[in-house]
Amino acid sequence: MAAHERLTPKPAIASPLLIQQLAKVLPKDVAFKLYHLSTPPTRTSAIYSTPPRGRPERTYCENHFLTVSIQISPATDESPAKEVLIFAIEVLIYSTAHSTTFFVSKADSTGYLHLLRLPKGTPSPLRETSSTFLRHLIEQRQRLNTRSVISLFARAQDQYLFPGSIENDGKHVLDDRGLVRWWCRVLNPLVENVKLKSEKCSWSSINGYLLIPGLDTYETTSYIPSKIKPPSQDSPWTVGHPLQEIARNPESLPPRCLIPHYPDDPKSRFLDELDDEISKGERESVGRWKSVKTVDQFWEMMAFRQECSAGRLVGFIWLVFNPDIPSKAPVSSDSQTTVSTDSTEIRGQSASISASQTQDHSDLALSPITSYGASSQIQSRISPLKSEGADMLSVPEELSNLTKAPPAKKQKKKKLTGRIVPRQPRIKTKNRNYILERPENTAYYRWNAEGRGQVIVEEGDYSRITELLLRLDFANIELATSSSRRWVLEVKSSAWGEMSDAWGQTVVGTRETQVQVATSSTGVNTLTMGLVRKKRKAGAEPDPPAATASNAAPVINVLSSGMIRKKVKS
Repeated sequence: MAAHERLTPKPAIASPLLIQQLAKVLPKDVAFKLYHLSTPPTRTSAIYSTPPRGRPERTYCENHFLTVSIQISPATDESPAKEVLIFAIEVLIYSTAHSTTFFVSKADSTGYLHLLRLPKGTPSPLRETSSTFLRHLIEQRQRLNTRSVISLFARAQDQYLFPGSIENDGKHVLDDRGLVRWWCRVLNPLVENVKLKSEKCSWSSINGYLLIPGLDTYETTSYIPSKIKPPSQDSPWTVGHPLQEIARNPESLPPRCLIPHYPDDPKSRFLDELDDEISKGERESVGRWKSVKTVDQFWEMMAFRQECSAGRLVGFIWLVFNPDIPSKAPVSSDSQTTVSTDSTEIRGQSASISASQTQDHSDLALSPITSYGASSQIQSRISPLKSEGADMLSVPEELSNLTKAPPAKKQKKKKLTGRIVPRQPRIKTKNRNYILERPENTAYYRWNAEGRGQVIVEEGDYSRITELLLRLDFANIELATSSSRRWVLEVKSSAWGEMSDAWGQTVVGTRETQVQVATSSTGVNTLTMGLVRKKRKAGAEPDPPAATASNAAPVINVLSSGMIRKKVKS
């Protein structure tokens, strides 16, 4: 049997654009290594609850996992240099026909960044990497007339992705208030850069929203990284939530259909508890909770949840990217199924139906008609009964008479006789990588080569790789280096063809930072006699104001005989 061969995937698996963007923000002459893992867009359940008497919105999910590592100088010249992971961030991209949501699931550091010994005052490479990575994903996922949203919640924990890293003394764990401020500083460059453009479209406005359950507007304003405190009316940041603004029909939808479900999200657990109040039939018909009536009341109740009230502070942050072109009004189902009684209009509709039937079946499955309020199956624009009537009016009488003919009798199956000839098996000589055999641009997502990771795996392999990282140990530098090597090799073994060569790319920073160093003279500073003050004795007269150290004569203190005590002889 011939050896199995792997097909060479498409070129440009690794994104050189991300490397160039990170090199501009990282410290000059400092080397980092990036590992970018992702999955192809896969059909998943909708993040918003199904509206009453409606159908779920077709949604695709794409996972991105970025890790950063550094080289540690060896203890001796003979020993090789070791590599250790210092940072990781996970982003889930949910795409529909009308919006793209970037959910920042997790982000964590190991605390070994201090081994680089960067000068004091250097901008944090972790913060710059997070901001640049999110900006890169936003640029590569832009679609015409489609809104993009970044959503995350800031909740302080000792460790998220690197087990045992809390035992490292070099890890600086932020408290809940410091973590909210840190994420606001990460996202603030994206909010201020309104001229974020691509080849196809640009954003008309970029707005940031911050909501901290349990705090009022004045207290929440202190966390917004604005130069003017409190922020002026022109500030891109707003205290509150944009859930009603990003919804398609907020007036006609109940509150449970306006709040998204994300994995491992505090508000998702609260949504599940509220859904238990109503039966399945009430969800499909009415879809309203019994205890919570509005979205604002939902956030008021969130302040009393254990995640937000047990002596901790949780911040919910959104960034809304509004496109330049206003979104088109959704086409109602009534207008789609309305058929005119005029024979000419019916003929035109029947002709369009016959033309659409000749198209490829996959194109119809990816049309926006089957997105919001449509099932996963292909639905026709006209009901079957009306389409039959339209066809009958448009076809000639000779063809219509043929349709009235009685159905032909079913022929009996011929009984097989004779010798059974076995079919020779075909030897499989190639393994095909079906991951990359997907369309790049559809009505529901955009999956270009620049926006992919260095290694692309399926959902099952992605879960296995991320679970492996959660079982390793980063307590000390020896365990951290061995764990980092094991995880990197595990992902490389799952890569196809040239993906294994692209796994791990070195980035050398080019950003120059001006570090202020306090200058000090090398001489010895000696105090003059005028700066030395002696302790004044009790009862002594104060010095005259005109007396100075230069004209005052030195005074010699002489002890009197009465102040001398003799030692008692034993």
